[in-house]
Amino acid sequence: MFDSPSSHIERRLNGLEKHLKQENPVLLQVVQSFRDLDSIAYRMGILARTESFATRVPWWPMISVLGTFSSGKSTFINSYLNQKIQRTGNQAVDDKFTVICFSKEENVRTLPGLALDADPRFPFYQISQELERVSEGEGRRIDAYLQLKTCLTEKLRGKILIDSPGFDADSQRNSTLRITDHIMDLSDLVLVFFDARHPEPGAMKDTLDHLVKNTINRSDSNKFLFILNQVDCTAREDNLEDVVAAWQRALSQSGLTAGHFYQIYNASVAHPIEDETLRDRYAGKLAEDMNEINERIHRVEVERAYRIIGVLEYTAKVIQNDCVPRLQAGLTRWRKLVLSVDGVLFGLIAIGALAGILQHNPPLAAWLDMGLWVTDTPWQSALVDLLALGGLSALLALHLLVRKLAAKWVSKGLAKEVKQPDLQEYLLKGFAHNTNPLYSVFHTRPVGWGRWAEMKLQRVLKNSDMYVQNLNDQFTNPSGRSDMPNPKVQLDVSH
Repeated sequence: MFDSPSSHIERRLNGLEKHLKQENPVLLQVVQSFRDLDSIAYRMGILARTESFATRVPWWPMISVLGTFSSGKSTFINSYLNQKIQRTGNQAVDDKFTVICFSKEENVRTLPGLALDADPRFPFYQISQELERVSEGEGRRIDAYLQLKTCLTEKLRGKILIDSPGFDADSQRNSTLRITDHIMDLSDLVLVFFDARHPEPGAMKDTLDHLVKNTINRSDSNKFLFILNQVDCTAREDNLEDVVAAWQRALSQSGLTAGHFYQIYNASVAHPIEDETLRDRYAGKLAEDMNEINERIHRVEVERAYRIIGVLEYTAKVIQNDCVPRLQAGLTRWRKLVLSVDGVLFGLIAIGALAGILQHNPPLAAWLDMGLWVTDTPWQSALVDLLALGGLSALLALHLLVRKLAAKWVSKGLAKEVKQPDLQEYLLKGFAHNTNPLYSVFHTRPVGWGRWAEMKLQRVLKNSDMYVQNLNDQFTNPSGRSDMPNPKVQLDVSH
């Protein structure tokens, strides 16, 4: 039986709800709010019926490990998982983005990038299309950029861990940076690694700019942890403070003046530290920072739930506060332009036609002047009807052309005005939908936006606040009472 794209989306949402029913009842309700938001977007034309806002956000907690070349990312991952799942060393490094997820099988399996590109459950679903837009032909080489590895460890249950190549020396830089940006947007926690063995961070200015400048103005900037790795190499000269200061200056020059900054090393492969006092100082700092990093990793499941609700609220507000007003303004400009050009062109055509008739047909001019424009024979009547029909058809075709050209011109202006990618996408799709020939140029408000849509969107925003309150009930107890019911059991899911 033929499986339509819309039924494919419905099946994905049903599967997501089935998964969340046992894991998190609050997020189960969030899926329904995403469905409500979808219904508004479908009517307005800002979202294709083959899409859903719910599928644009990863529902599994994501931890990504980014950084400069040979900064110890893979070694850190192996140590955290307590398994040698990633290759390490200056030469034998994994040169792809590696998604590591839980598996019940003891043996580590490595699957090609296609396994991620074609599976909507993972954050790289259809990333090949993005790569193709960045660099023509690269979308077909998805296996050169991505791979999936499975691992049997409880630390990965319910989470996804992503290791990245060191892109400062990558020949496929543009595509790699595009994937890096995609990861940073979707992750709940981003560990950014730097190498303490290279005390001159200015040599990697481009890398620092990309990793730092893209984070400082984000609303979720607190999810970025900046980690100076392999600091044991500084113990011989006891210049840890100097190396840390050099990196902090480099980060501040890239715009980062605050943030979480850690210094760690892998004790199993560290340089021997002969001085006992110095060794204790380094070990104490390592234990302190690793405890904080592990705690943040442990918290991603909680942060994931708040992030998803935040995406729901953010999307609703973008539609209400940004998309609708800008769409309304764009349609007003388009309508005025179409009517103005129509008026000028039709007026000129009418004047030209009348002048031509009067100049080349004096008897007709006399008939018109005397009010004697009549058709005495059937063929004259048929000719008049044919001429009238042809004239109307020509005028309609001209009007449709004017609508199309005016829409194209206004659309370019809207694209220049809006730099935010998601808002730009919604706005341009909605504008194209509203300027479709099926809708009148005299339509005064965006198609699909009315009292029903406003009420439904307000309900989504109200429910998003209630979801946050329910999550707070799970994880907080402001009253300090010890007789409070277990919120995970008594969670209110009635609304």
